[in-house]
Amino acid sequence: MGYQHRLRGLVVSTGLSAITLIGAAIPAWAADYRQAPMLDEQVKAGKLPAVNQRLPEKPYVETMVDGVGKYGGTLRTTILANGDQYNLTRTIANELLVRWDPQWKKVMPSLAEEFKASDDATTYTFKLRKGLKWSDGQPFTADDIMFWYEDVFMNPALSPAKNPTFTVAGKPVKVTRIDDLTVEFKFDSPYGLFLQQLAYGQGHLPVIYPKHYLSQFHEKYNKDGIPALLKANPAAGDWVALFNSKVSLTFQPPFWQNLALPTLNPWILTTPYADSDRVVATRNPYYWKVDTAGNQLPYIDGITWAKLDDPQLMALKMTSGEFDFAFRHINNSTFKSVLFDGQKTGNYKFVDVKDLPANDAVILLNLNSTDPVKRKIFQDKDFRIALSHAINRQEIIDLVYVGQGAPAQVAVQPEHELFNEREATQYTQYDPKASAALLDKIMPKKDAEGFRLNETGKRFTINFMVADVFGLSYPDVMQMVQKYARDVGIDIQLRTTDRARLNTMWAANEQDAYIWNCVGGLSEVYTDPRCYMPFQKADIFFAMKWSEWYSNHATGEEPPQAIKDLMAAYDKVNAAVTDDDRRQKMKDFLNLSADNFLNIGISRPMPKYMMTSTNLKNVVNGIPITGNLWHPAPTLTQWYFDKPAK
Repeated sequence: MGYQHRLRGLVVSTGLSAITLIGAAIPAWAADYRQAPMLDEQVKAGKLPAVNQRLPEKPYVETMVDGVGKYGGTLRTTILANGDQYNLTRTIANELLVRWDPQWKKVMPSLAEEFKASDDATTYTFKLRKGLKWSDGQPFTADDIMFWYEDVFMNPALSPAKNPTFTVAGKPVKVTRIDDLTVEFKFDSPYGLFLQQLAYGQGHLPVIYPKHYLSQFHEKYNKDGIPALLKANPAAGDWVALFNSKVSLTFQPPFWQNLALPTLNPWILTTPYADSDRVVATRNPYYWKVDTAGNQLPYIDGITWAKLDDPQLMALKMTSGEFDFAFRHINNSTFKSVLFDGQKTGNYKFVDVKDLPANDAVILLNLNSTDPVKRKIFQDKDFRIALSHAINRQEIIDLVYVGQGAPAQVAVQPEHELFNEREATQYTQYDPKASAALLDKIMPKKDAEGFRLNETGKRFTINFMVADVFGLSYPDVMQMVQKYARDVGIDIQLRTTDRARLNTMWAANEQDAYIWNCVGGLSEVYTDPRCYMPFQKADIFFAMKWSEWYSNHATGEEPPQAIKDLMAAYDKVNAAVTDDDRRQKMKDFLNLSADNFLNIGISRPMPKYMMTSTNLKNVVNGIPITGNLWHPAPTLTQWYFDKPAK
């Protein structure tokens, strides 16, 4: 039994099988592992055990892109100063129980040496590699996964809303410890997409909570000691905030701050993402992967991220040769010509990025606004249609994106088998008259300046949050949208912010609306429907209370029947076991999503790129980078500098 997804002529299989899947066989050199020279010195000094004592019994053997590499060097890259913590995640944090194979065709073992799935897709069993260690040398076992499950995931104080990766039809997974190295994940109903979900970024949750370290901050394990810890950390307030501050992960502020947190990542943080002008990470001596010749990975000694406030400055420093790698914020049409011309002086080359999102610029109205008047209007589909018709998409694409794009709603890309033309093209025609006619039925009265009045007689104003992220020129886009909306009587007030502030606002459900990009264009169509329905994952919160309810019916706010029907349609996608059934269920879901028309897309994206030094090897050309497919992290461990670093 198995299932596959077809993408751009490739067959992408999840590898779901009742047969145990086993990791690569260990070659004859297993007794003669080698390590980076900087670690040789620490072993000789007695500061570290020998490399064969630090690696697991059967380490993960990485498939090389170009071949066995060389040790040494520091990878220089860049990061935005505020709210760009995902950049770190995509670079050094993507260690999972399972992962995609190098050809992106099937799910294969990773931290789990073996896994198997039941025929009915309800039960998944994982056997961990024996001898895995956290970055501080302590064992990683099933007890760490159970700590995440019992004491974090199932703790209502720490996880009031359950992550949808580990829920089906609003019911959470049941995790059972079989032995020191084996755990079972069991769902009440079929979950045919579970392995795929685990292979994406959200699958990191069960393996990022070291029990031996974090239990000291948990009330269950250290109730008597918590008061003293709170006294030493007065900003925390209570044990929940204290615990979360020590986890210090991508989705839990403060982001990437706790240098003491043990990790399974290839590099460990030495300078946090805080107030300094850079972030620094150095190699993890207990990292659990090797190359095909028995060399412990990673090859590169460390990574530095220059913290900058302006994407234009990022591009300038790339062209002057100050970075070895850059992707986020400058990989678009705005900077492409400058970066293309600067390849020689900057000593870098372009690398193709395979995957495309569902839309580059999406208007996300808060359907769960705390303002009852705005909530009513935002939830009115005709209002969303009216605002969509008011936007001159082609003009935005021509002026802001220099002609790179196409008018479109949030939709699957045309090259995918699930492309839905109606969903992609509906309401994209620039038609101010049709827009005004719809608005006349919703808010017929206007003030002296021509702005529409809501049912209370006050001007209807949308406070639009705009963060300049991804190099997609959102401030410029929204200034044009503001003008188009004004032409049909809608008052949009722009509020410029950084990503960190926006994170805080959407987490508190305080925003009226914001603009963002949307995943689900190609590789994540089946597994990440966050832009097609309320689905609680990072960045997309247009109906947060409904998303919470979907993950856990005991929390959030029960949505109207149309939204519940949409959620039920996706549950059927999750439950499908065969390829054909899942494909048809997904088509049904996308049609229903089109009927609801929850978000307003502006531009279908064009292919993107990243820049890497000409001196870097083992870099995948055509690498998929989108949404929760956190890359280049899975292959960055094998990157190496062909010439000795200065």
